[in-house]
Amino acid sequence: MCPIQVVACTGQLEIRFRTWGGRRRGAGRKPSGRKIGVRHGPRPPHERWHPVHVTLRARPALPSLREERLVLALRRGLAKGSRVAFRILHFSIQTDHVHLMVEAEDRRALSRGLQGLGIRLAKAVNGVLGRRGRVWADRFHARALKTPREVRNGLVYVLQNWRKHLSGVGGIDPCSSAPWFTGWRNASSLMSGPPPVSPPRTWLAAVGWQRHGLIGPDEAPATPKTSRRVSRRG
Repeated sequence: MCPIQVVACTGQLEIRFRTWGGRRRGAGRKPSGRKIGVRHGPRPPHERWHPVHVTLRARPALPSLREERLVLALRRGLAKGSRVAFRILHFSIQTDHVHLMVEAEDRRALSRGLQGLGIRLAKAVNGVLGRRGRVWADRFHARALKTPREVRNGLVYVLQNWRKHLSGVGGIDPCSSAPWFTGWRNASSLMSGPPPVSPPRTWLAAVGWQRHGLIGPDEAPATPKTSRRVSRRG
């Protein structure tokens, strides 16, 4: 039974019932200040002819993923990550995240392929470090690339991402699939031997992006300012 409060009012009694619940000022969990990651909503539909740019972000407590022992372990895991319906085309390993460009036959193949890959890579990292527990800080972030220009920009972003994070670097990133990439203007530094990635099957990833020219080893991902400048020129 709810407690009551009796209040005297000009010749009559007013009875107020105290209740719990409902919206109250100052109620609820206080903000933690932690940056919110990938929203946990339904994934958008996936079309198999659109390559996808994917980002996997590592937990803060881990050492740099660009350590040689971790790069080798991650590269081996990536080389085993492709399937008939899910293919890894390109990758780059940065200090605390991994960029990928992938193809998938449908949304289910994309989701399952990336989930399985995330588990495989996490086991590789934990095996090298001799630890247990989570490696990735959040769900993967995925963005479909729907035009030749978007795919070319995505290739530059993935393969040359180290130029965004490391000052003074030049050439192509050894911690990526760039040494096996055949779309450079200058192909003198290509790596011999079997590549750790799969050849593209979509027109956009195999041929379409080349409408805007091959990629120079001195190119870098566009900053927001340069992106706006290019869009105004276009």
